[in-house]
Amino acid sequence: MEAIKNGLCKNLTPAQLWSGARFFLLLNLSLIICAAALNFYCAPNHFVFGGTTGLSIVLATCFPALSVSTFMWITNAVLDVLGCVFLGIKTMGWTLYSSFMLSFYSSMCEKLFPMSQPLTDDTLLELCFAVALPALASGIVFNIGASTGGTEIVAMILHKYIKVEIGRALLLSDIGTVLFAACIYGPQTGMYCVLGLIGRSTIVDTAIESLNLRKVCTVITSRPEPIRHFVTETLGRTATQQNATGVYTGEPRTMIMVALTRRQAGLLRDFLRREDPEAFLTIVNSSEIIGKGFQSV
Repeated sequence: MEAIKNGLCKNLTPAQLWSGARFFLLLNLSLIICAAALNFYCAPNHFVFGGTTGLSIVLATCFPALSVSTFMWITNAVLDVLGCVFLGIKTMGWTLYSSFMLSFYSSMCEKLFPMSQPLTDDTLLELCFAVALPALASGIVFNIGASTGGTEIVAMILHKYIKVEIGRALLLSDIGTVLFAACIYGPQTGMYCVLGLIGRSTIVDTAIESLNLRKVCTVITSRPEPIRHFVTETLGRTATQQNATGVYTGEPRTMIMVALTRRQAGLLRDFLRREDPEAFLTIVNSSEIIGKGFQSV
């Protein structure tokens, strides 16, 4: 994403253009999902899971003259100013854009689809959607290396000046907002909010791991050439090869290790079943692989 982060550059390759377009589209899609979840599920049910969205819901209840999206604009603007002052505009980067666009999309959802009451009478069903949609969006945002801003800015400031861990600062902020909501809306809604906060954290972690999931395959064989050809020519991957020796037989073997997608790992397994049934194959899940062909360092 260096091409976009550095602004419009000359002589961009097609790969860089596609990377920039993909980043931009995924970021905006995630922000739209967050705004839709806020408008359709969180705000009507008073579901508060922390962040500027949760704080805006509580403030809109305390001061009904202003809407949730209005408080989104206010809180995000204040936090953006604090971020620019204490962290610098360069550090804020795409966080400024995300904060602005999330407020914009929230306002658009409110105007196009005004919600005066919940969509259904099933509170638990609404909670599932209120948790799952923003969690999925957050997983996508974290996966592309972006941020939605909000209380993350406060966490970054605390981390810079008083060395508080960002994750801990975010958790404390979210817990404080949820407790505030419980005092305003009562214990039942408060317990739903606590349940949602726990569920959101779990789903975000799962979403990030699923989006990055790859298979690390290790093949031990006495016939390496067909496997090397299949990996490089058919799968379009490279691999690492080592000489090995069977402990029981003492015979020389070749060990080939390659990182693949789930589909490619299945193709390799089927190939070995057909062409080299004597080969030994292990497949291990990896939630993050950094290097050429995968995520950049």
